[in-house]
Amino acid sequence: MGARVTNAAINVKVRSLVLLIVSQISAMSLWFVSSAILPDMAREFAISETRQAALASAVPVGFVIGALFSAVMGLSDRFDPRRVFAICALLAAASGACLLVVYPGGGASIFLRGFTGAMLAGVYPVGMKIAVGWGEKDRGLLVGLLVGALTIGSASPHLVAFLGGADWRLTILIVSGLTVISALLILLAGLGPYHRKAPKFDASVIAIAWTNKRVRYAYLGYFGHMWELYAMWAWIGVASLASYQYTMSQQAAVDLSKLTAFLAIGVGGIACVLGGYVADRIGKIQITILAMAVSGLAAVATALSFGGPVWITFVLILIWGVAIIPDSPQFSALVADASPPENAGSLMTFQTALGFTLTVFTVQLTPWLVSLLGWPIVLAAMGLGPAFGIYFMLKLRNLAKSA
Repeated sequence: MGARVTNAAINVKVRSLVLLIVSQISAMSLWFVSSAILPDMAREFAISETRQAALASAVPVGFVIGALFSAVMGLSDRFDPRRVFAICALLAAASGACLLVVYPGGGASIFLRGFTGAMLAGVYPVGMKIAVGWGEKDRGLLVGLLVGALTIGSASPHLVAFLGGADWRLTILIVSGLTVISALLILLAGLGPYHRKAPKFDASVIAIAWTNKRVRYAYLGYFGHMWELYAMWAWIGVASLASYQYTMSQQAAVDLSKLTAFLAIGVGGIACVLGGYVADRIGKIQITILAMAVSGLAAVATALSFGGPVWITFVLILIWGVAIIPDSPQFSALVADASPPENAGSLMTFQTALGFTLTVFTVQLTPWLVSLLGWPIVLAAMGLGPAFGIYFMLKLRNLAKSA
């Protein structure tokens, strides 16, 4: 009887995680849809570089606002996270589809992208709350699976744009439809045995982010990671296009840059899963240090190869894509490990809110810095973030050893 109960519990866990992962992939496809279709829209409409940057940064701005509200109100801790996920996904899908009826690059389209970001704050961090409720000893893998899903979802618009050619409207329609599907699937998932619900509203739990030294160091390491992550993801298609144009025709460079962006982001999804599996065995802190060391070096190497042989730049970008993301879930898992279980959702949401606040500046500043300094220097400067993150993860490791 005990074995049957155990097998049934395992089946429920697997089914729920599969539904969560598929929902996460589908919903997060809305994040980078504007970056994926910008080259095609810019050929059809006059969109200034400032407007292009605003379209790219509006999503993280909205995400920060939504995540701060969710963290302070404790939405994922006080309410059923599946319903929060579903409602936010449906609203994100609606705002994404509305891009088809407004002027591309106009104020309305920028507002809609910001609203989409705010709604996605009810998807990604809430998904992490659901994931950590399914285990403790395998938490690195669980969150790794979720961030892997986030990564693949973020990459998917580039693949849709690549396969769909210049029809950017079709890309918007497809990813909005996928987000609707995610809202339906998440309601079929279960909540794990380690899921805890906060008994009441308590905004003061956010102070744990500073008063708990383990949580504080995990936050600071995460900030170093976020310095490069979304700037790279948002602009690697544009950067690779600028590099490839030195040695390729315009159209060939455009096509290859779309594929490069999809692969550079997508391969990180697999790395997240493998990184999570290894983290549960050698330690989450070790994985963060290793990943940031490789990604920082890859950023510098990509800068040095800029404008050179296409295959070298292409391979280096893929290496960068593999290394840039597997540390992300481990930062969240470290926060969950150090937090009271009933407040883990709010503290992970607050962590992502602060991290994405940083990305707003890096994503927005990137094209401006490129116009002043050029792509090679800007790409190399992205490697500064991992160096900062490694410093604080070494401090966290020393703290863990002393404890």
